[in-house]
Amino acid sequence: MAVAQRVLGVLAPDVELENRLFGADAIRQTGDSLPPETLEACRSADAVLKAPIGHPEFDAAEVRPEQGMLRLRAELDVYANLRPAREGEIDLVIVRELVGGLYFGARGVRDDGTVFDTCEYHPSQVERLARRGFELARARGGKLTSVDKANVLETSRLWRRVVHEVAADYADVVVDDMLVDNAAMQLASAPEQFDVVVTENMFGDILSDLAAAMTGGLGLAPSASLGDGGPGIFEPVHGSAPDIAGRGIANPTGMLRSTALMLEQGLGRPDEAAALDAAVETALVATPTPDLGGGATTSDFSDAVVAALERA
Repeated sequence: MAVAQRVLGVLAPDVELENRLFGADAIRQTGDSLPPETLEACRSADAVLKAPIGHPEFDAAEVRPEQGMLRLRAELDVYANLRPAREGEIDLVIVRELVGGLYFGARGVRDDGTVFDTCEYHPSQVERLARRGFELARARGGKLTSVDKANVLETSRLWRRVVHEVAADYADVVVDDMLVDNAAMQLASAPEQFDVVVTENMFGDILSDLAAAMTGGLGLAPSASLGDGGPGIFEPVHGSAPDIAGRGIANPTGMLRSTALMLEQGLGRPDEAAALDAAVETALVATPTPDLGGGATTSDFSDAVVAALERA
């Protein structure tokens, strides 16, 4: 986040930045992973740029950082999670439904010790996500792949039916269906075949991490979570990596690419977004961090990005 703020100061100094507690640090200081003042600041912002928030000390705690993340997504109704993956011939976007499914369904423990998590979807939830995917596909390569498990799950059968109902409004987009297990195999073996992939919450969570691995690793992967009218949430896909915290070797690419998505999708500044993406690509080649086989520190990488921006 410090690198992102530095780069924004160079690239878009008129963007007003406001820092708020969230996640593990918020729990330590307030007992709440998403304090009310943080939620209110997010609601009133034009965009939310979010750093990784977790820590292993809270993995089995009653109050966990991830609870605040799920609450924020639901409160802002950012139902469409865009996860682009680009590398060489690979250029795809996974559009993951973000506020429904298993992560938000009823859950609990029965008297006999059985535990359960419920996956539920309303047709309207599927429709709005599908339309977001079709609009994106129309602006890109004109192909949409809908991923489900319709041979087993009732929710997936609903998913497939609604996607094809929406497809009638997008005759210029080629649509195909793919079962999620096959989609995982195809992503690993022939990812260049995909353009836009739409899928439900848990499938999208898993497949987007696989896509990130195919294009350089989680450290490089950005995301944008968008709704209809309110502020979006822009964040790297990776976690907080406490094992390397404070060592100055973290790769800030995922955060910087998320910042570029924020500039483009959240603030309507595509020129600055393109400039930042180009500067990051330059730094990746010239100043790789240890996770990419180089020796650059986080600060070195930040310097390289800023230098590239100043030369542009």
